[in-house]
Amino acid sequence: MFRRSFLFFLILILFLSINFIQSFAESKRVSQFIIINKSINRLAFYENGKLVRVFKVATGKSQDLTPEGKFKIVTKIVNRPYYKNNIPGGDPRNPLGNRWLGLNARGTWGTTYAIHGNNNPSSIGTYASHGCVRMYDEEVEWLFDHVMKNTTVLIISSKQSFQNIAVANHLFDEDSGIVVVSKPSDISTSLQLGSVGTEVEWLQDTLTKLGYSTNGVDGYFAEGTDQAVRAFQQDNNLDVDGVVAQGTIKLLISKLQEKHRETVSAYFYTFTLKKIKVNGETRSDSQLNGVQKLNY
Repeated sequence: MFRRSFLFFLILILFLSINFIQSFAESKRVSQFIIINKSINRLAFYENGKLVRVFKVATGKSQDLTPEGKFKIVTKIVNRPYYKNNIPGGDPRNPLGNRWLGLNARGTWGTTYAIHGNNNPSSIGTYASHGCVRMYDEEVEWLFDHVMKNTTVLIISSKQSFQNIAVANHLFDEDSGIVVVSKPSDISTSLQLGSVGTEVEWLQDTLTKLGYSTNGVDGYFAEGTDQAVRAFQQDNNLDVDGVVAQGTIKLLISKLQEKHRETVSAYFYTFTLKKIKVNGETRSDSQLNGVQKLNY
């Protein structure tokens, strides 16, 4: 009797602890965004709705070089080589400095446009780059350590304050920490080896959740993603061609929804302490049934 009661309360405490930890983690979710105002060559970093720091930056030599719009940080690289002149990363001659925050601007995927350091501090605050956003090395190191991948970056030319820019562009409403494809079933093109973009991130994220490792979620449809896709297709009796067309996409969505339902169902295991009569003896029904699963 005592042993059953002890076991029951131990499991109950464990169950409540898991829910508390999950709730606490969700309440601590961090949201971030960056605004770069080319009119004043300043970068503002926001976290959880508050302006944390403002940095002086350098932008394009002409107005059209640094793209304007809303982008995502899709790559984070320490000591990126300067491939154009074969200068290794970390070399004092490297004009990219020691940190690279790649943006998915103008159809690229973090390989062309970026927020990065530099080896010419006197250029900061001026219009000097070929399109990237330059920062002082020590300041881009700080930003690199604090900003998350997939954070929204708004590049704009405006006379408004950072606060007004953020409000006008609905930046306070966005969750920067999640890969979002609003309607995966509406992905218009097939995804395959060599594809890049947010749709590939969704694919990698979904496959990973279903237990198929893609060697990371980075938006690049490389060998790891190709192998995961083929394994998923083989396990589900699809044509094993590595091409993610509508048939594969719909099945991925279905499997993900099924997994979600199973996860939710697990949380509906519950204990009841109601006293009932059994053969004239008052007992709690937990002593009769143990853990009960609610069907819904």
